[in-house]
Amino acid sequence: MNRRVVITGLGIYSCLGENVLEVTDSLKSGKSGIGIDLVRKEMGYRSALTGIIETPNLKKKLTRRQRVSMSEQANYAYVSCIEALENAKINDEFLDSNVVGMIFGNDSSAKAVMESIDKIREKKDTALLGSGCIFQSMNSTVNMNLSTIFRIKGINYTISAACSSGGHAIGSAYNLIRSGMQDTIICGGAQEVNPLAFGSFDGLGVFSINESDPHLASRPFDERRDGLIPSGGGATIVLEALDTALKRGAPIIAEVVGYGFSSNGKHISAPDVDGQKKSILMALEDASISPENIDYINAHATSTPLGDACEAEAIHSIFNKYNTPVSSTKSMTGHECWMSGASEIIYSIIMMKNNFIAPNINFKKSEESLAKINIIAKTTKKELKTVMSNSFGFGGTNSNIIIKKYEN
Repeated sequence: MNRRVVITGLGIYSCLGENVLEVTDSLKSGKSGIGIDLVRKEMGYRSALTGIIETPNLKKKLTRRQRVSMSEQANYAYVSCIEALENAKINDEFLDSNVVGMIFGNDSSAKAVMESIDKIREKKDTALLGSGCIFQSMNSTVNMNLSTIFRIKGINYTISAACSSGGHAIGSAYNLIRSGMQDTIICGGAQEVNPLAFGSFDGLGVFSINESDPHLASRPFDERRDGLIPSGGGATIVLEALDTALKRGAPIIAEVVGYGFSSNGKHISAPDVDGQKKSILMALEDASISPENIDYINAHATSTPLGDACEAEAIHSIFNKYNTPVSSTKSMTGHECWMSGASEIIYSIIMMKNNFIAPNINFKKSEESLAKINIIAKTTKKELKTVMSNSFGFGGTNSNIIIKKYEN
């Protein structure tokens, strides 16, 4: 089978806003969600920069038994999931009477793990950890909590693939639906934002230390870039087989038409141009389109010197004839890590739906090697019919998703 796969629901909870409407406004205005967390300085961090996100209060939405099992990122994912299901017009009756799947990208639950170990060391009694600790601590924390809350009966697993986790989650869901193995899958990514999650990153020296003005610190592709800024939240997409969506009269937002992936097979943390090119070309081939048909690329670009340069070279080698518009929404959000592969697909869909390209803010000038690609520095009105989102992660894992406006 080769069924068409459509998107019927979107939900987002990020430093740009707590829902799709707020995030749309932020993307249009080029608003940064980055700020300072002074706790990080007290802990010994080089950089206190981070995406600013409030943990949602779910006391009125979930029982205490449900909440006690949920990690920070599961809270974010739950809020985004509620929005996506509402947008998709999926209610409790539908979830109870249909085999719906769930795949999320998540690659850590550091806060829950570290707090539980601290308590054991202090109290010398594991019984004091409580019943919810294990369900907060596992990498599959998002799936195990949300699949229980929403009574999921279909495919149910977590993808841990570093900063490509969210992209691979959506790509895997797309393939399962296209093949006929599932009709509907709730998928996305989530990322904790607390200081306990990022100490080892900070120790690598990969974070920006430009703390004087947090909104100016994330500078993808700019020659002044000095490192990434950690961020996170929750992003949810509802994917359905086209025939299933049409049968129930679902609102169709867009269509997934291509998924590419590859592994660099080289350095554990350094990016690789050839690996990225292979993934991009695979997505184009899967979508049966040529590079000239891509109207916009949401770059992975995290604002690191080497990473941005490699991606620019990969993009240029494939799209150089077409002057394809490129921007990195990480200039506004920072790097949403395990969530970014999903959230940036949502940001791209928002742009496509509203006919604009969000700006690569803080971009003034790039070195000669990066100047070959068409970086969009200001909000630009443009009809977008087909967009691609890049995601590249530690371990050399690459993911590319292509989305089109839906046509009968």
